[in-house]
Amino acid sequence: MRRPAFTLVELLVVIAIIGMLVGLLLPAVQQAREAARQMQCGNNMKQMGIACLNHESTVQYLPSAGWMGGWAGDGDRGFGRMQPGGWLFSILPFMEQSTLFQYSSNGNMSSPDKAKITETNQTPLKFYYCPSRRAAKVYPAGNPPTKNANSTDHLAKSDYACNFGYTEAVNTSGCPGSYADADNVNYNWVIQKYDGVMLSCSEITLGEIRDGSSNTYLCGEKYRNVDYYELSCCCDDSGQFSGADPDTGRGTAWRPTQDRSGFQYRQAFGAPHTGVVGMTMCDGSVHHISYSIDPQVHRYLGSRADGESVQVP
Repeated sequence: MRRPAFTLVELLVVIAIIGMLVGLLLPAVQQAREAARQMQCGNNMKQMGIACLNHESTVQYLPSAGWMGGWAGDGDRGFGRMQPGGWLFSILPFMEQSTLFQYSSNGNMSSPDKAKITETNQTPLKFYYCPSRRAAKVYPAGNPPTKNANSTDHLAKSDYACNFGYTEAVNTSGCPGSYADADNVNYNWVIQKYDGVMLSCSEITLGEIRDGSSNTYLCGEKYRNVDYYELSCCCDDSGQFSGADPDTGRGTAWRPTQDRSGFQYRQAFGAPHTGVVGMTMCDGSVHHISYSIDPQVHRYLGSRADGESVQVP
């Protein structure tokens, strides 16, 4: 008796059909996953926008970008120009992270607890990372804050940056060189002249954003060279809570671009997403801005009061 069975040809045909179906479905699955990651990234930016607005409502001004890159956040120093750490540190209490904010303090405003501040800077926060780019963990740090923290070779990073306004490179000259400088009532504070919304030692109010909060960038995704996602490089060599620095703030002199290999795009906004970069406006709304945006429009959207009230494209 002959038993019924598949022939070798029939089996190969079935395998070929399955392979074709997998080939057709895999891109759709990948697109769905990327769409979910991009949605999560947008939600991160939405939460940061709300936190910045709650900061402004509570202390009457938007977060400061900190002093400069050599400094890290210190919970004893409060908010505004007295806070050496960057904006991502200042919004922690408004991101339900008050415990981490306070962990960096020792009750002494004039003397930092370097060990605690370093540990705070080594605490990854998932909502500070774009899921399309890299995982929430510590990464190599080539230029860690050392003025009020200990030197370390690994720190938590962030994929988001505040809006410095129209600038190609950040200049933080005039920042305090020590806690004593900042505490001196006669200290000559020098505020950056950039036209963004969160600057070194700044205390900018929503009322000063005269071009309209819905037409002015608050923060956005920062450009990264894909070759250095797991490494340290210029503009991503410090920590998430460092002061005013290209690690935590970007300018609008350069048009945003998609992450790419072998290309250092200076201090620009950018993202790993195809076609668009996520930007949070000063009213808390999140928009996807095309990489092909007109450079002049991009510059106007980065300025808080240039008289050019353009619409978000």
